[in-house]
Amino acid sequence: MMRFAAIADIHGNGLALEAVLADIKRIGIEEIVNLGDHVGGPLEAARTADMLIERDFPSVRGNHDRMVVALSATELGQSDKAALARLTPKHLQWLAHLPATLIYRNEVLLCHGTPRSDDTYWMERVEPGGAVRMATHDEIAVEAAGNDFPLILCGHTHLPRAVRLRDGRMIVNPGSVGLPAYDHDVPRPHFMETGSPDASYAILEKSSDRWSVTFRRVAYDNAVMAAMARAAGRQEWASALATGWVR
Repeated sequence: MMRFAAIADIHGNGLALEAVLADIKRIGIEEIVNLGDHVGGPLEAARTADMLIERDFPSVRGNHDRMVVALSATELGQSDKAALARLTPKHLQWLAHLPATLIYRNEVLLCHGTPRSDDTYWMERVEPGGAVRMATHDEIAVEAAGNDFPLILCGHTHLPRAVRLRDGRMIVNPGSVGLPAYDHDVPRPHFMETGSPDASYAILEKSSDRWSVTFRRVAYDNAVMAAMARAAGRQEWASALATGWVR
């Protein structure tokens, strides 16, 4: 049996990452893959990057990782600008060398948004009025075309979800380690909210040539991180970290 953990969207939340890593160790899982957006946000970008560099997990870059490296401070949004101010050249070099996609153990494809785009929602769609819905099977399958791996892992939306396509391939988003809710204005203003402040990750297991997934939610001292966001003037982050909702 093959078993490993998948983490994503840490967004500089070092306390949440520590809690998730402790939970993974307690369960007895030794292998972890990381699906990107490691540092973006007003929290602990440098400490989080140090933890990940030390552990050297198989990792891909997220859209925020890409922007922090590629854009100047004047071109970045508020969250990425805050992360950039905390990062050293060592951290930026590490981010710059992360691939957009990665094949793990010859049968698992890792990406951030979709295999073709790090900033595209895969299993969710935003309606004209801003409501978020699950994508249809056909919408999800289109993005999987040409990627014949039995298991494909993605992040980006922060919402834990698993879809099994008609041909048996499974696509899994483990949810977010460090940011359980956010607001965004692309393709139109909307909210992504899990309704829980806990850190999220997934356990993937292969048995008899079939993959299964278990989602785990881990409580940690999220009030500390909410207070850090509040002190940085980011009330929407503080709400998300405290409650899992953006208010």
